[in-house]
Amino acid sequence: MRNAHTRRVALAAIVLCCVVATARADWPHWRGDGGNGVSLTARPPVAFGPDANLRWKAEIPGRGSSSPVVVGDRVFVTTAVPVDGAPSLLDFRLICLDRESGRDNWSMSCVKATPHEGTHETNGFASASPCCDGERVYAHFGSRGLHCYAVDGVHLWSRDFGDMTVRHGFGEGSSPTLAGDLVIVPWDHEGPSMLFAVDKRTGKSVWETPRDEPTCWATPLVVADAGGTMQVVMNGEKAARGYELATGQELWRCGGQAERPCASAVAAAGIAAIGSGFRGSFLGAFDLAGRGDLAGGPHVRWTKHQGTPDVASPLLSGDRLYYYKEKTGLLTCVDAATGKSHYETARIPGVGRTYASPVAAGGHVYLTDRGGRITVIKDGPILEVVAENNVGEGVDSTPALAGDSIFVRGERRLFRFAAE
Repeated sequence: MRNAHTRRVALAAIVLCCVVATARADWPHWRGDGGNGVSLTARPPVAFGPDANLRWKAEIPGRGSSSPVVVGDRVFVTTAVPVDGAPSLLDFRLICLDRESGRDNWSMSCVKATPHEGTHETNGFASASPCCDGERVYAHFGSRGLHCYAVDGVHLWSRDFGDMTVRHGFGEGSSPTLAGDLVIVPWDHEGPSMLFAVDKRTGKSVWETPRDEPTCWATPLVVADAGGTMQVVMNGEKAARGYELATGQELWRCGGQAERPCASAVAAAGIAAIGSGFRGSFLGAFDLAGRGDLAGGPHVRWTKHQGTPDVASPLLSGDRLYYYKEKTGLLTCVDAATGKSHYETARIPGVGRTYASPVAAGGHVYLTDRGGRITVIKDGPILEVVAENNVGEGVDSTPALAGDSIFVRGERRLFRFAAE
């Protein structure tokens, strides 16, 4: 027991060190440092557009809805580029841009392949966002593999997990998550579903846990419970679940989610919020100290059964939980501890249909419409619109907030808007 406790404390310390190291001004994962969609250090502008606070814009070849990540003086983004003369063949690429100027540092072809199945009309073949620990960057293309590069562009390793069979041919999209020395790779599909933990230095499996789940597009969240045990929290159609980070052992589960979940979990103070909103509606707050089946017990702190998120993940900022109703852009804000509503299904000017998840920094929340409009509201219990912006092209990717900037990946270009 003492050895197990020591291992848990060591893992918690490793993850904490990673968070502290990147907290200076980085956005190393598609949902930021802690996975909740918040930067505690960034101070991006609230007003921006093609003619306001635009620092640079860079053409991104091909197509992808993965989000940019920002670490140090580098910005990383993935894409899938058609190969000339072979229309079905795609070049799956990882691109590194200079953070200050937007110039290409390098662009690497991870793999060239013809996708084994199609995708939804609104989803390309580069939907999973990269992640970076400051030394290595990890580009995940699902069935086209996980690829590790040094931040200077040197290829270190690649790992092929096989081919997914995705429900209704909607395409893939779950992103990997870094946790200390591990990369957590979700693999939910219509075949044998798994959760993989691989060594970030070698790509070799540390553990592999089967999941009794159909296709799910959520991304794992790594967080500590009140006792210090590091958990991997995952959404799922059959149940939300928590796994021990060190071993992959399932710790708890709770049913109630809707079909084909996409939204990822958020968590703080030992409580995780997990929801879904397609052909059903459910959002629950779960005490991570619970074990076994939590349904109907005291470790389910509160639940919601209307207005819950679908594609976009919730935002947890301080003691406030924000989420859209399905894809509509109707916004709800509740107290994260109690579920008590501050406001519900509020119509946000400029925001009507959403894929990108809300993000927050500097006392503001950034809400992105698929048409490229980004409305900024006060981060608080009273809805107050601060600014309405438009980047000039469609946006499905979640923006990244780092330092003085907001990085927005549009249909064709990556924008950096920076405060004066």
